[in-house]
Amino acid sequence: MNSLLALVLFLPLAAALGLLTVPGREKGVVRRTALVAAIAEFVISIPLAARFQAAQAGWQFELDATWITSPPIRFHIGLDGLSLWLVLLVTLLTPLAMLASWNSIESRVKEFFFLMLVLETGMIGVFVSLDLFLFYAFWEVSLVPMYFIIGVWGHGRRIYAAVKFFLFTFAGSVLMLVAIIWLYNLTGSFDYNDILAAVQSGQILSRGGQQAWLFLAFFLAFAIKVPLFPLHTWLPDAHVEAPTAGSVILAGILLKMGTYGMARFCLPLFPEAARLFAPAVIVLAIIGIVYGALVAMVQPDIKKLVAYSSVSHLGFVVLGIFSFNQQALDGAVYQMLNHGVSTGALFLLVGMLYDRRHTHLITEFGGLATPLPVLSGFFLFTTLSSIGLPLLNNFVGEFLVLVGSYYARPVYAYAAATGVILSACYMLWMCQRVFFGEVTVQKNLALRDASLREKFVVVPLMVMMLWMGVASPGFLRKVDGATERILRQASSGRYRVEKIEPQENFGFRISDFGFRALLRSRLKSAIRNPQSAIKR
Repeated sequence: MNSLLALVLFLPLAAALGLLTVPGREKGVVRRTALVAAIAEFVISIPLAARFQAAQAGWQFELDATWITSPPIRFHIGLDGLSLWLVLLVTLLTPLAMLASWNSIESRVKEFFFLMLVLETGMIGVFVSLDLFLFYAFWEVSLVPMYFIIGVWGHGRRIYAAVKFFLFTFAGSVLMLVAIIWLYNLTGSFDYNDILAAVQSGQILSRGGQQAWLFLAFFLAFAIKVPLFPLHTWLPDAHVEAPTAGSVILAGILLKMGTYGMARFCLPLFPEAARLFAPAVIVLAIIGIVYGALVAMVQPDIKKLVAYSSVSHLGFVVLGIFSFNQQALDGAVYQMLNHGVSTGALFLLVGMLYDRRHTHLITEFGGLATPLPVLSGFFLFTTLSSIGLPLLNNFVGEFLVLVGSYYARPVYAYAAATGVILSACYMLWMCQRVFFGEVTVQKNLALRDASLREKFVVVPLMVMMLWMGVASPGFLRKVDGATERILRQASSGRYRVEKIEPQENFGFRISDFGFRALLRSRLKSAIRNPQSAIKR
């Protein structure tokens, strides 16, 4: 069982190296080989979820071996509830992104699919690494392939977007590397468990100033990756210029590396600094929620609209992480998955429209539901998921975050809830202008509807949106242990860990907040005075 996670980690890399032996002119063979490898990776990763024991504390599928003796760097990997579903998200989206690129990538096909497979290994490595140097190595491995995917196969301003993406992300990475080396000098180890034990016991970082600087170094690297307002300016350019597969992987997975890092490292390793900076971080998250929604509302470009919606939606994740209660943190983790599924599907659908018209401008569409009824239905369903329609996935995550943030401080929930309303406004307005009404551009009447390949790309994600909306306890049950442990570590023995006792109801969680007492009083009143109760 311990070798299963290593197999999941390195299978894409082995497939990428094998792909180098295929002649570049054999484009069909290259595509099929890469797709088969990515599908095999997804199938092999499913037992990780099936065998994961929700009641078991600590790391599972753990593998710890010496990598470099001096300095002591270990190949230490493992899973908990925080990283489990993110790994499955990587293995799900990668083959779908490849299938979406089947016809759109015409040049340097072998190099494109090689980079996609290397990128998959890098992303999985980030989520399973338990050695900080190993984590940093995989963090950088995931940066380089995306730089080339945007710069080589992107659209008009692809070089500008790729360089901007690289410089922003690499600047944050350097700060994180300095902090990792600092922690090594304090503990003599890069191992996450050793460093965490030293922090929890008070052996290191007992001085607030030192902890604050280290927290900021890690946090800035992760905030750029999310991206958190005002560090978000690289994201719209990267999304608009990237090919469809690049946008899907960027939105679906790479951005989650930032929120994952906040939950995994910022809270447990720097508990006092995290509490100190939490109000400022929450303010930035709420600004990002509202700002991203308002800017999305005025975008003339569909792809840029979806890009700014990511800034807004990921603000909910950051809000949930820094609300310091389990309800909100569970919602944040679930919202990471929801965003990967829903926004990944949106970028896939936008890419399908681009393949037909080679434009993202809303004014070039209109009335597409007439020639493209199936594709329009897919887009509308995904839009409803993105705006948080009940029984679909985003509703669960946003609801949990809002309930948890209300428990932390009601004003946080009030402010963040405006983002939910604005999200419905800009997404539904975009759908109305693109798909409904009269056909405004005559050439759109000749467009072909969704092909069988495109249905195979989108339908699995739509199934996930519905499944995660109605069966969320099955996912959250495996997350609870990790989030509870993170909050306990973040308390550092100095704070009370705020936890709302949940009730499971209709696939999501709802807190008591005095509803039982209110119900009892109303029932007593109704028994004493039935007429008054009926009127009320």
